[in-house]
Amino acid sequence: MSPLEGLRVLELAAIGPVPYAATLLADLGAEVVRIDRAEGERPFASWHRGLDRGRRCVALNLKRPRELAELLRLVEGCDVLLEGFRPGVAERLGFGPRECQARNPGLIYGRMTGWGQHGPLAHTPGHDINYLALSGALDAIGPEGGDPVVPLNLVGDFAGGALPLAVGVLAAVIERRTTGVGRVIDAAIVDGTASLLTMLAAMAAAGQWGRGRGRNLLDGGAPFYTVYTCADGRHVAVGALEERFYAQFVRGLGLDPDELPDRDDPEHWPALRRLFALRFAEADRDSWATRFEGTEACVTPVLSLEEAAEHPHHRARGTYRDEAGLRLPAAAPRFLDHLDRSPAAAEHAP
Repeated sequence: MSPLEGLRVLELAAIGPVPYAATLLADLGAEVVRIDRAEGERPFASWHRGLDRGRRCVALNLKRPRELAELLRLVEGCDVLLEGFRPGVAERLGFGPRECQARNPGLIYGRMTGWGQHGPLAHTPGHDINYLALSGALDAIGPEGGDPVVPLNLVGDFAGGALPLAVGVLAAVIERRTTGVGRVIDAAIVDGTASLLTMLAAMAAAGQWGRGRGRNLLDGGAPFYTVYTCADGRHVAVGALEERFYAQFVRGLGLDPDELPDRDDPEHWPALRRLFALRFAEADRDSWATRFEGTEACVTPVLSLEEAAEHPHHRARGTYRDEAGLRLPAAAPRFLDHLDRSPAAAEHAP
């Protein structure tokens, strides 16, 4: 039995964070039905094919009264509804929280937007990069002296949007056991992204962040927490934060840590970075990966998507799986107990 078996979810077809949140719930056993447009393909449909697992689909034109009535009938028998329209659109079409919870008082109504349900920007269009920019996250990511770097759409859409939406749904499910009443969840990507910056904000308040982009401990500024180019043009990632890991890292480079400048003084970071970069340029990526394998130096090769799926660790854990001709990441997290049970694979392929 999967953890969310018996939970019934309606997903109004959208892009990015809404389908990913629904995938997380489906992977954990929820029954998810996606409401697709009856006419025309949803935007970026091919991009979302990997997120389409674990659902069945119903095609409805919600501007037609009879098909809107069908949606409201489905609402009566479900636990959760997820939608990603701009504020007011669902109300205008006739399936806002008021209409849906009148049919089903226990319904958990999850709303996913970029800017939130209220505020000066609530009705302004935007995408992941805009929410990163206004939250302060984008300005912090990038090389010293360079421009901000876009971290794919992982930080905003998925980490700042989908994850808080899914957590909010699960929290509301637990609360409903006591109250019997549902909730309306206002999940805004800009809010979630700001929340992800909590530790960095605390570091800044403690005077341990704010030296400028690419000059801090966790943004690639530290020579022992960054990426280096190897002789073949590929890269390795170094995460030797703790002293004992750093000592093994330095020895793996053929250096004596006692002969190097104090790594805790940022004034020495440029010199250490140049020295380490010269060392890594002497051999190719896989040679360095072999040299550091089995150590606690926290050095790993930077793999492509194709390479990652074939890595022995991922193969041993089944981190990637083949579904309907696609190589996709498997469900996470896993649930284990003394019986070694884990959630069943998604019933429906993409």
